[in-house]
Amino acid sequence: MSQEQVTLQATDGPCRAHVLTPEGAGPWPGVIFYMDGFGIRPGMVEMATHVANQGYVVLLPDLYYRHGPYGPLDPKEVLKGDFRAIVGPLMGSTDNHKAAEDTASFIAYLDSRTDVAKTKIGTVGFCMGGGMALTAAAYYPDRIGAAASFHGGNLATDQATSPHLLLGKIKAEVYIAIADKDHSYPPEMAERFEAALAAAGVRYRSEFYEGKLHGWMKPDMPVYDAPAAERGWRELFALYGRALT
Repeated sequence: MSQEQVTLQATDGPCRAHVLTPEGAGPWPGVIFYMDGFGIRPGMVEMATHVANQGYVVLLPDLYYRHGPYGPLDPKEVLKGDFRAIVGPLMGSTDNHKAAEDTASFIAYLDSRTDVAKTKIGTVGFCMGGGMALTAAAYYPDRIGAAASFHGGNLATDQATSPHLLLGKIKAEVYIAIADKDHSYPPEMAERFEAALAAAGVRYRSEFYEGKLHGWMKPDMPVYDAPAAERGWRELFALYGRALT
């Protein structure tokens, strides 16, 4: 696996990104990895590397480029103090629609690489990134063939940027992984979101990870659960295997 850092011209300025590629000659399908609220850090790069090692060129953009320099943050340390005071201003610099608009440059970059197969692109997001991965699939339905959200929050709200409002545009196959007792995605929201998925005719599967907490997929989180994370990765790679052709 190889790793490089690039700077892309996104909607509102230069956006730094990590690019991770598998061993071998390729070409491989492209994947856009949407970070969580703690931003770019070794834990995110580790996860993106795991995806790349399965045979994908993974683009991990820093969606906080509008905010300016920060971190890297250590989630375990941040969570010991006032989480919202530290992460709130960062999260306020982007949203689902801004990230989806930025995705045009991410797709263009992947298209420019000779080691990226000319197939559908996959998206995946964690926590904050879950809604972004789904929104991007709605913005670019002819390019994105698979979209996954892991413990994504606020997927069906009254906000104008709520992902459920755009589900009718999605052509991708979708996977939703739900944490137990997740205050950012309570049962009533899950019901509303899945009703919207069904009404829109989206090909999807939604799974409840019983006993797991918001953030269980991430190795640098206090709630990380290795067996449940392995289950999540299996589901993601099965999705990509079906849909990224």
